[in-house]
Amino acid sequence: MPDGARLAAHLWLPPEGGARPAGAIIEVSPYRHEDHTRRRDSVRHPYFAEHGFASLRVDLRGSGASDGVLLDEYTEREQQDVCAAIEWTAAQPWCNGSVGMIGISWGGFAALQAAASRPPALKAIVVACASADRYGSDVKYQGGALLACELFPWSTTMLAMNARPPDPALVGDGWRDLWLERLETVVPFAETWLRHQSRDDYWAMGSPCEDYGAIECPVYAVGGWADPYRQAVIDLLERLDCPRKGLIGPWSHQYPEEGKPGPTIDFRRECVRWWEQWLNGAETGIMDEPELTYWMREAPTVEGLADRSRGRWMAEATWPSPSVTALRLPLGDGTLGRSGSSELQVAGAENCGAEAGAWCPWDFSELPGEQGCEDDLSLTFTTAPLEGRLELLGAPTVLLDLAADAPTVSVTVRLCDVSPEGKSTLITRGVLNLAHRDGSRDPRPLEVGQRVIVHVLLDAAAYALPPGHRLRVAVSPTYWPWIWPAPDPVVLTVYTGASYLKLPARIRDADAIGPPSFEPGPEVNEPALCKSTRTSRFDPETGRCEFVVDRRRGKRQAREDGLEVSGLQIDRFSITRGDPLSATLECDRVLTLERDEWSPRVEAKTRLTADRRRFHLFSRLEAYECGERIFADERAVSIPRDYV
Repeated sequence: MPDGARLAAHLWLPPEGGARPAGAIIEVSPYRHEDHTRRRDSVRHPYFAEHGFASLRVDLRGSGASDGVLLDEYTEREQQDVCAAIEWTAAQPWCNGSVGMIGISWGGFAALQAAASRPPALKAIVVACASADRYGSDVKYQGGALLACELFPWSTTMLAMNARPPDPALVGDGWRDLWLERLETVVPFAETWLRHQSRDDYWAMGSPCEDYGAIECPVYAVGGWADPYRQAVIDLLERLDCPRKGLIGPWSHQYPEEGKPGPTIDFRRECVRWWEQWLNGAETGIMDEPELTYWMREAPTVEGLADRSRGRWMAEATWPSPSVTALRLPLGDGTLGRSGSSELQVAGAENCGAEAGAWCPWDFSELPGEQGCEDDLSLTFTTAPLEGRLELLGAPTVLLDLAADAPTVSVTVRLCDVSPEGKSTLITRGVLNLAHRDGSRDPRPLEVGQRVIVHVLLDAAAYALPPGHRLRVAVSPTYWPWIWPAPDPVVLTVYTGASYLKLPARIRDADAIGPPSFEPGPEVNEPALCKSTRTSRFDPETGRCEFVVDRRRGKRQAREDGLEVSGLQIDRFSITRGDPLSATLECDRVLTLERDEWSPRVEAKTRLTADRRRFHLFSRLEAYECGERIFADERAVSIPRDYV
């Protein structure tokens, strides 16, 4: 780096060993290329090299064997480092001067941020499961509501990950000094994120959505319908002016080669065509193909929600698509599609949200469950049985004329498919903190009892309802543990005379445009050591509800030199019915590394609670070497609530 710091990287070169300069591809990440992502990296980077490209996987400053300490996501320093890495790569003798970036999640954010910085050598990017909006479309806030299910758990995960030692096999004798520096310096990211509860300048830095026009290089945006970042693909296609393509498949937070629930595709072939087009100047025809290719999800069969892979590939020549039109359905007295003037009330229930599923699912068990119990705790508006097939493609919006008996409240709206047998399946959902009804830059509390008109934007979806099914809108003022509860119990009133659902209905022949053909995903040697369980308990005497997410990665070999890694993460969400201030979130993380006599372990424990005015964060970090504790530190901070 220009300041003398070193970033660790792994380089794959084409078979000729770099004798002939080639286009280069960079992936950056804080997740340690030499152990944590080594298996994942081996799926695509060697493939790119075999097809004529230099491929470089870089650990960000403060991670892995790179110098420094990682103190936050997407910092200005990080973005400068990425641009410097692009410049360095373009100047190497094995590079022809043209550089592309690929990245998933954090790496996808970094690629978008680099594109907005416009380094001359960056010619194109591939972005998977990422967003251009750090505030409204990431792990922290949704519609101005605090994502209890992810903000603090993810912060705890990163606290443990950032405290891991660098590998002495890579760093050398200075590994222990660097480890101690990280242990003494790292802090929970949540402390910073909770100090910025509205959309201020902190979030603007590194959010290309502030100026989409800054991105000029071609963008291939990839997502999955089970991934929390799927809306970003639609947003990028709609708002970028550069050459662009979009792909949304039947996957969660993974590259398409490994995506669950599937089916997978060999997206590496698409990437090579993309790189040939934009790094080598070859005409591959990729830009003549549909702008948006997507998986149209079909309603589950009568057997139940386990059948998550029903659907087919479809495509739209352009996006926004002329095949999609707005269908407006009024909310009536429990009805959808039939107008009526009613005044309906629903009280917040602390157990509404138990079947929300994981914000970022690991496997089938973490997908949303049957929604009938959630519907019973919400205001619901349901259509008559459909006479014909209805296909949805895009982001629905619900306009609500409402009032509340508390100044701080969030509203959650779910769109569900109700089968003839009465099973309710989640299609999509949206959340709005009503203090953010006019935007998130200057939130304002509600005036108790005052009627307001709000628009709740639901995440994009592609979903086909067959004849006989019904469409349902469900409205609730609580959604725990998805979002942190408001300070007071809430009764929400919805006035149906002006309230409606605006639905993106796909009306043209579904076979009018054929999607590109995909090869099946490659066989991936994925360790069968990842296990996730979700359990809930209710004590009828105390009214205490507890929800536990237990994720474990068993010991697995990460490198050929015998390095083994393992880890666990446990999140405990608890709340007492009728008392939103009783909400408590406790997170445990354990990460281990083992090779011969080297055996470090990091443990992080955190807790989040709140009273009416402040959030209270506690964290404890411990580090062990060969079973002996070498470091321990505790922190406790309180941060004012800002209408959250």
